[in-house]
Amino acid sequence: MRIAFPDEVPPAEQLGTVHFVGVGGAGLSAIARIMAQRGVRVQGSDARESAVIEALRAEGITCFVGQDAAHLDGVDTVVASTAVREDNPEIIAARRRGLRLWPRSAGLASLMTPPITTVAVAGTHGKTTTTGMLTCALVGAGADPSFAIGAEVPALGTNARAGADPVFLVEADESDGAFLHYAPAGAIVTNVDADHLDMWGSVEAYEQAFDDFVATVGRFLVLNAEDPGAKRMAERARAAGLQVVTVGFDPGAADIAGTDLRVEGPTTQLQVVMDGETYQLDLLVPGRHYALDALLALAAGRALGYPVAPLVAGLGTYRGAARRMEYKGEAGGVRVYDSYAHHPTELAADLAAARALAGESRLVAVFQPHLVSRTRIFGSQMGRALSVADDVAVLDIYVAREDPDPQVTARLVVDAVDGPPARAIGAVAAAPAALAASVRPGDVVVTLGAGDVTDVGPALLSLLETGGE
Repeated sequence: MRIAFPDEVPPAEQLGTVHFVGVGGAGLSAIARIMAQRGVRVQGSDARESAVIEALRAEGITCFVGQDAAHLDGVDTVVASTAVREDNPEIIAARRRGLRLWPRSAGLASLMTPPITTVAVAGTHGKTTTTGMLTCALVGAGADPSFAIGAEVPALGTNARAGADPVFLVEADESDGAFLHYAPAGAIVTNVDADHLDMWGSVEAYEQAFDDFVATVGRFLVLNAEDPGAKRMAERARAAGLQVVTVGFDPGAADIAGTDLRVEGPTTQLQVVMDGETYQLDLLVPGRHYALDALLALAAGRALGYPVAPLVAGLGTYRGAARRMEYKGEAGGVRVYDSYAHHPTELAADLAAARALAGESRLVAVFQPHLVSRTRIFGSQMGRALSVADDVAVLDIYVAREDPDPQVTARLVVDAVDGPPARAIGAVAAAPAALAASVRPGDVVVTLGAGDVTDVGPALLSLLETGGE
């Protein structure tokens, strides 16, 4: 469901009681947390119980399970997730009562009012990791920023917090155009790789949205010099008067460069060259793409005026985020990781990291395509990206906010896998047993996708621990 961004966004403190429809999601839970910590009266609802709902309740936020018009009694403002449908009873009630009904982006924007300095992290891939890394870097430099991140970050203990300093670090989502409304002082663009074409309609429109986003930035822009889409923004941004900093792995092409990159098991090491100085950076996450995210975070921290050495030390405390190659456990000699990757580029990056983790062991990829529209467009590319695994299992499409299409199924992905055995294994509920019957001691299993495939890993580990009973 799409809700128009309002013409005027008052500060959160002027919104009265705020109700979040879909509060268990990463985006709305982050906004609810920050508002509550700033003294705003907040509550929310979601379709089911979850660890996030339990945590919000423990923080004093009222959370209902199920949607009911009665939940809006005494409410002034309703903020809704894009995953919510038009026929949701709370949305219907909000419209009938004439309540302020906002999209997620407006709720987040209400937290950015002056004197806050906002830094927005945008891009097709890597937003969550880069925002988490930037937050850890600033904390390492002695800062206490506010932050809103699209997943829980273990090193921070949460996905969002209202800090004491007037700096706000936000993950800026392009999927529904939200990032066009923030007007940040500074921004990072990790990459521009066509996605969410159900929203934007064409590759050209998607790329134009990033140009429009950059036009809203006030002071500085950090870009990935290795990504053509991000790199092309540099000249235009400089002409607009922005301070532009580029990062990459070529010292001749980037202002801040990584060299001597080494990925060893679950860690990554590199040298950082900037301003004629060299710094050693040791990361607790595996993969070249994570090293690039760290360079972006370091550049933004320096643009905010923090010294390099403590920023580097702070980056060394980052140890991943929920669903970003998250280690779920080991049972029966099988290690299980979970990844939010759902775009071909993300699949390729995380599977490269998984291959490094697996070493000589067998790598089993369990993928759940996300959205019918995305699978229709990118299904073949998804299958090719999965081909680096030794065994591939593909679940039914997680349709989310869309409706099923009998012409678009998991077979589009399975049939494009080239090399390893690949099979469609149906619904999430059937996956743990099917995997338990086929995995071997020593295997590394990676579950991939933005839907409920995240439930498969723990269920598989439970079956392996009990011998399938």
